[in-house]
Amino acid sequence: MRLFCWRALNILMPRRVYNLERDLRGTDWMITKIRTKEIYAQNLYAALCNNEYAPKDVWGILKNIHWDCSWRYAASLIAEIREDESYLDWYCSGTGFQGVDFTGFVEESYVTPEIESDFDQIGWLLVTKRFIDLP
Repeated sequence: MRLFCWRALNILMPRRVYNLERDLRGTDWMITKIRTKEIYAQNLYAALCNNEYAPKDVWGILKNIHWDCSWRYAASLIAEIREDESYLDWYCSGTGFQGVDFTGFVEESYVTPEIESDFDQIGWLLVTKRFIDLP
């Protein structure tokens, strides 16, 4: 009887895989923004660095699902989506270089309102911001 109940529950409520990268890669409008807007791509890279995200889903919250990644992984993800670049083009891109104009680029772990809104639309929330703004 118990096995039957679990099978019935799985049929009624199929398991969902919670993976921010999968959701990001499966969202055409975000892929288009990443490929066509360099500033958006860098801002997304920065938002992925040092931050932790959780799905906006009851089961995801109850199961305490969180997603995060390293700076290198974030840079590699952006480079792969843009298809023609190396992860080195994005890695540490928020630190800036003297004499180079990086208008619109943000520091690693900074989440712009646009990125936060886009993550919200695909079902993810920023839960742990590891970067602390200094006064």
